[in-house]
Amino acid sequence: MRLPAFIACAAAVFAQGLLDPAKLSQPLGDSWPTYNGDYTGRRYSALTKIAPHNIASLSLAWVYRANPGQGAAGAGGNASPVIKGTPLVINGVLYLTAPDHVWAVDARSGREIWHYAWKSKGGLHIGNRGAGVWGGYLYFETPDCNLVSLNLRDGKERWHKPICDLDQFYYASAAPVVAKNHIITGVSGDDLDIPGYLESHDPETGDLQWRWYAHPNPGDPEAKTWPSVDAMMHGGGMTWVPSTYDPELNLLYFGTGNPQPVIAGKARKGANLYTECIIALNPDTGKLVWYFQPSPHDTHDWDAVQTPVLFDADIGGQRRKLLAQASRNGWFFVLDRTSGQNLIASEYVKTNWTQGVDAKGQPVPNPAKEPQLDGVLVTPNQGGAANWPPPSFSPTTGLFYVSAARAFSVYYIYDDDDKPEGWSGNDRGGFSETMLEAIDYKTGKVRWTHKWPANGGTRSGLLSTAGGLVFSGDTGTNLVGLDAATGAILWHAGLHAPVTNGPITYELDGIQYVVAAAGDTLYAFSQ
Repeated sequence: MRLPAFIACAAAVFAQGLLDPAKLSQPLGDSWPTYNGDYTGRRYSALTKIAPHNIASLSLAWVYRANPGQGAAGAGGNASPVIKGTPLVINGVLYLTAPDHVWAVDARSGREIWHYAWKSKGGLHIGNRGAGVWGGYLYFETPDCNLVSLNLRDGKERWHKPICDLDQFYYASAAPVVAKNHIITGVSGDDLDIPGYLESHDPETGDLQWRWYAHPNPGDPEAKTWPSVDAMMHGGGMTWVPSTYDPELNLLYFGTGNPQPVIAGKARKGANLYTECIIALNPDTGKLVWYFQPSPHDTHDWDAVQTPVLFDADIGGQRRKLLAQASRNGWFFVLDRTSGQNLIASEYVKTNWTQGVDAKGQPVPNPAKEPQLDGVLVTPNQGGAANWPPPSFSPTTGLFYVSAARAFSVYYIYDDDDKPEGWSGNDRGGFSETMLEAIDYKTGKVRWTHKWPANGGTRSGLLSTAGGLVFSGDTGTNLVGLDAATGAILWHAGLHAPVTNGPITYELDGIQYVVAAAGDTLYAFSQ
């Protein structure tokens, strides 16, 4: 029997000592082969060498500062890049990205192996989430709307393909995700009247396989959630955070961003599907399988792109395939990921913008909390109860960990026209506090909270381990290790800047490393 081409190619490159596709579905140990570590989005490692009883001996192993070189970043580039992406670790090599750049670094020593610089034509250089790998090839997105493929061994470019239109104010920052023979890419926009979408590309050629838009087709029943086809086709819904994937169900899961105009919703009455949704797609066809909308008719910039985390567990006395999201709007959801049925909907921070939930478990917006010309006090604020920094889920504790914030702002409308454009409003000021929360997936209740001492500040991504630990950045410049069961701080290390990405861990030669970024620098710790 002849193997499908993508399977035969993957087997061939694995024989060369490159990425084994099976690693994407295995417990994390000696590698971190995709943005969230594996397909599930849990950011949970099976490693146990570092644990509460010995974490005090964790010390600095190496430091690597990302150097883009003189003039290498091109138009719109950043001479001192901020590392927001998650590094990948494959066969002892760490792959690191920043806008327009990729570095390969020895994961044992921090020694640079190669560096690739893209000559940019512009675009918003707000950050890059990371890379994806298929066999012997690496893929990353550029701010000026390209998907670039490099050889994993030497960083030489194979090809690049356009994935969005810079002239329409799109830009690209998501980490590509590999699902079988599909390179899944998302796009970002500048909150103007353009639609969001997700694309799939052939890993060998880069050719487009399919594109899914974050709006219904004209004539679909869901199109009635918009006042007109014109509003729907220009309605937003960007896809700027990487997907998760269930190989058994062959379903791809991701969140979509806010509708447009962002704050003023008068000209787009209705739920505005498929903005602010958790989406399940078939990766072979790009066809919608189901959706769930955490924020119908959002007018507060609470995009629902937060990672949909996948796990199998008991709930309500039944073993189910679950998906959980701590959404930016302050609500925590647990869904059956085969169907999108809501099982849990609860607040993980106190909010004031809803009138409860509907029959689908979706929050019902309170019209009194719509932005006003003279302002209205709303919680959470525009930054959200959660944002893009990735959460973590530990099957050991049954807890979902999220970098959360409780914050109040006064929301204003600036443009009261019948057809406002862009933001058409904003929020201003207010109290805020930042914390790490652990949520019981079975009840949606917060099991423990660790409040950081300073208000506001940078929120980092999270990592949990089978060793009973959670790693996070605080609101200062510390990388912190906490007890996963209680939230007690067990260890911290002061860095030169706040933690700017999600920490990772891996084991090589019997040594477990924990790696986190602060600004333009990677810090690796080991025992």
